[in-house]
Amino acid sequence: MTDGFSVKFIAHIQSDFQTKFGIPRQSGLVEELESRVVFAPEFRNPDALRGIEGFSHLWLIWQFSGAVRSTWSPTVRPPRLGGNTRMGVFATRSPFRPNPIGLSCVKLLEVEEDREVGMVLRVAGADLMDGTPILDIKPYLPYVDAHPEAKGGFAPTAPERRLTVDCPAALLEVLPEGSRAALLGVLAEDPRPAYQDDRSRVYGFGFAGTEVKFTVDGQRLTVLSVTKN
Repeated sequence: MTDGFSVKFIAHIQSDFQTKFGIPRQSGLVEELESRVVFAPEFRNPDALRGIEGFSHLWLIWQFSGAVRSTWSPTVRPPRLGGNTRMGVFATRSPFRPNPIGLSCVKLLEVEEDREVGMVLRVAGADLMDGTPILDIKPYLPYVDAHPEAKGGFAPTAPERRLTVDCPAALLEVLPEGSRAALLGVLAEDPRPAYQDDRSRVYGFGFAGTEVKFTVDGQRLTVLSVTKN
């Protein structure tokens, strides 16, 4: 038994999220979100991906690169519980853990060849910030990974916070066409912290090279502006 072992980052994600704010709380919530898994030079051997196209979904194991700390706490305050109730860190998916490792299930859309970086995985539904380092990739196996009868603890179902999004079509024109539906899906999931409900507050986050600003009144989210960075 050893105290630890070294790991290598095999890849990184290219996504539309420039910061942590706005990222869906779980993978798969916004299927319109497309990202690319770009491998580090050492791992750009096409043989490493042989057979992967036969799987519809993949597990991404990655590092919470924006939450690396030298200390840890045995309890955290999950946003799902309003940020006021403490739960054991191992009963949550909080990024603040002894080892800042995340796990996401994504849909494999395509294995494509990029002239500059070699073979790339195009995936949907990732909940990762742009540049997040990936530690490993494993295939999703429905016969063992899917458990419809499983209990969800204090998060048994998806949050009932899906919002109606009011966004003039003209505001979306500054976005790449493939990112427009994804942005609307992200906004509908209510990117605000669960404990914030200030109707007068203007929220903002970076997405696909733009800055998106919005307000929320009840169940209606109004986009105020989408401007290029």
